[in-house]
Amino acid sequence: MSQAKVLLIEDEPKVAASVKTWLEENDFTVELAPDGAVGRHMAQSKRYDIVLLDLNLPFVNGLEVCRSVRAVHPQMPIILVTALGSVEQKLTGFDAGADDYVVKPFDFRELLARMRTLLKRNQNAPAGSEEGEVLRVADLELNTGYKTVQRNGVPIALTAREFALLEYLVRRNGRVASRHEIVEYVWDVNFDTGTNVVEVYINFLRKKIDRNFEPKLIHTKQGMGYFLKAQ
Repeated sequence: MSQAKVLLIEDEPKVAASVKTWLEENDFTVELAPDGAVGRHMAQSKRYDIVLLDLNLPFVNGLEVCRSVRAVHPQMPIILVTALGSVEQKLTGFDAGADDYVVKPFDFRELLARMRTLLKRNQNAPAGSEEGEVLRVADLELNTGYKTVQRNGVPIALTAREFALLEYLVRRNGRVASRHEIVEYVWDVNFDTGTNVVEVYINFLRKKIDRNFEPKLIHTKQGMGYFLKAQ
């Protein structure tokens, strides 16, 4: 992780200076962007190992910055670092393409651990992953680099979280994924046990992936979880 290049998009000067100093003390190279417009331009035009992105930014909000960066750099790790910490706000951030979500005020050690996890994942990505690995089940096709999906040749638009959930189910090769496993892998956050986010997103996927196509691919195993398989 030595000298990984970080883009910090943060409009509060004291917060930006504090995080920058701490990151540099931990062997990161840091470039600062003071608002969303500058941050978006820097992230789209340069290559960074990881982006730390606030949500409440001048000129261009963090969600729009995240979507724009993700469109240009599908594999660039993005962590939202914000005071907005409700489950709904986290889901919105993940849907915009964020890889992780850290709520202010945070412990620097937690942020460092999350950064290292994403950096390690990116370093272990197979060669050519920016262009994408193509996964297929029946007539369903996913490109993991360009984040595109089609079924029977028909393009299907998915949000970032819908894509992550679909990719996870495809990679399990027909094995059942429990609700807990899905939350842990796809969202990597601790949700209230009463939250039905998995069920909601499974329904989203069914409407887009299965409603107008045969055979149906997304299935429920009562009391156990979900799996994707051509039956």
